[in-house]
Amino acid sequence: MRCPAPLQVSATRPALDAGPAWPDWKGMAEIAEKPITVGRNAFLVGVHVGNDTKIEGQNLLDELAELTDTLGLPIVGRRLVKILRPQAKFYIGSGKAEELALEAKALDAGVIIVDHELTPAQQRNLEQLSGVAVIDREEVILDIFARRAQTREARLQVALAMAQYSLPRLTRAWGHLNRQQGGGLGGKGEGESQLEIDRRLTRRRIEKLHEELAEVRAQRATQRKRRQRIPLPRASIVGYTNAGKSSLLRALTGAEVFIEDKLFATLDPTTRRVTLPSGQTLLLTDTVGFVRKLPHRLVEAFKATLEEAMLADFHIHVLDANDPEVFTFHRTTLDVLSELGADAKRTLTVFNKVDLLPSSEERASLRRHFPDALFISTRTGEGLEELLHRCGELLADQPSVLALVLPHERGDLLPLLYRHGKVLDQSAHDNGMHLHALIPPRLREQFAPFIVPSTGEDALETEEEIEEERVTLPVR
Repeated sequence: MRCPAPLQVSATRPALDAGPAWPDWKGMAEIAEKPITVGRNAFLVGVHVGNDTKIEGQNLLDELAELTDTLGLPIVGRRLVKILRPQAKFYIGSGKAEELALEAKALDAGVIIVDHELTPAQQRNLEQLSGVAVIDREEVILDIFARRAQTREARLQVALAMAQYSLPRLTRAWGHLNRQQGGGLGGKGEGESQLEIDRRLTRRRIEKLHEELAEVRAQRATQRKRRQRIPLPRASIVGYTNAGKSSLLRALTGAEVFIEDKLFATLDPTTRRVTLPSGQTLLLTDTVGFVRKLPHRLVEAFKATLEEAMLADFHIHVLDANDPEVFTFHRTTLDVLSELGADAKRTLTVFNKVDLLPSSEERASLRRHFPDALFISTRTGEGLEELLHRCGELLADQPSVLALVLPHERGDLLPLLYRHGKVLDQSAHDNGMHLHALIPPRLREQFAPFIVPSTGEDALETEEEIEEERVTLPVR
């Protein structure tokens, strides 16, 4: 990840050349890039502090390796170090920092990635010591998000997180500062440094992105108000990244969504309809995956997207049944939902990939810890029908939007619908009255014989209307 284009890093911080991650920041001062030839191999450093276990540190380092692989950087070495407490200068001790710097150089590493949040000063000190770029876990995740963001809304959110991250780190990009002769950008007068200019421009950019995201939220609110005229229930699919959330959405709805065995393969929410065995229509939304040490600034920036988790009627929490850290991932997801204020929602816990479990003992162990959980396989289809039934049970106490065909001889039921329910649309046909209605639970049994599958060519929101939630405001 690099400083916002067209800023270029100085000789003290080699560029990673990781592709067009940053948005174009118009008006930013242009500096010619210094010709620097460095390798792009990554050297990973994991840290476990104080009472943290070595196993926990190793697991986090393994996850950092997956993130680095997603970023496309080859890994030439990795080390796990233990420290009693963080140090101000390098985060780790000076002796250990020198040792790791020499090891990274010997392996021809072009970047050192530390699996812990570093302060700007610590990054700068490590770079000066090692002579190569130093980034932390947050910067890796930000860069992945920048590459994965497809819609303008997601790009806005990533741009905001990046700008906030870069602001205190601009000093790293200007080891070659020269004082400018006055008058420059902004008219501040003689003596304003390029660093001061870029800080001011970055703050302006952050303010502008906040304004544009406010527009996003306003547009979402307008769309939501329109949709609430036909109040379809919603469920959000949440869980740790790469647990199979997008695969579940595709298995239940047939949606053509992007699926890849990589961390953060999906950033933008996708919503599709599914008809439950009861005949009720449910909207399912696939949300961005969570990860340990997910940067708080990303959670904040993506709140507009993660509103689906906050506003859903219930969650479907997907877990990878084969992952040895499944309990930790379960807790991580609950913690992020709590941070979003969405932890009080009813939740269906679903263990995916059960077809890959080596024996029935593993399933029995999970069931002991999660007695109400469902066990499914999006690959084989196991458990999917039961999942749909459970979704219907969660909505049993809520009014249902149902498609009905009332025979002409049962026209006596129509006034009942108007008195105790809500008729959304109706049309006369040879075989009876075709309609969609919001039916309270106490009338469901009476109308059950007349429920028919929704055709999709009706007053219910279409897939195109659902996709309007992907706000298309331009990134200015």
